Amino acid sequence: MKMIDIWINCPNHQTAEEIAKALLDSRQIACSNIFPEVRSSYRWKGRIESESEVPLVVKTREEFFSLVEESVGKLHPYETPSIIGVPVEMVNEDDLAWVYEETEQESDRGT
Repeated sequence: MKMIDIWINCPNHQTAEEIAKALLDSRQIACSNIFPEVRSSYRWKGRIESESEVPLVVKTREEFFSLVEESVGKLHPYETPSIIGVPVEMVNEDDLAWVYEETEQESDRGT
């Protein structure tokens, strides 16, 4: 069993909350953390841009990265949203078990 944190930059709190709720409702993630607004600078289509963004971090099973990535791609307003999976190398066993319990899919239950 392995866990990951997935970092997703959003244009505002509303988008972060909508994505987090959809991922929680579908049991793709166990929890989310929405951070205060940050200032992001980046290259985009040959120009340097600077915008306010809201970091969203979600916790899930490592094998759910592609599922979360696909769902976020459908919900996110950016043409190319930043979706970065960071493996959690150390986690207490109770927290890891909780993540797996909360992300249990119907296929895990055999129904």
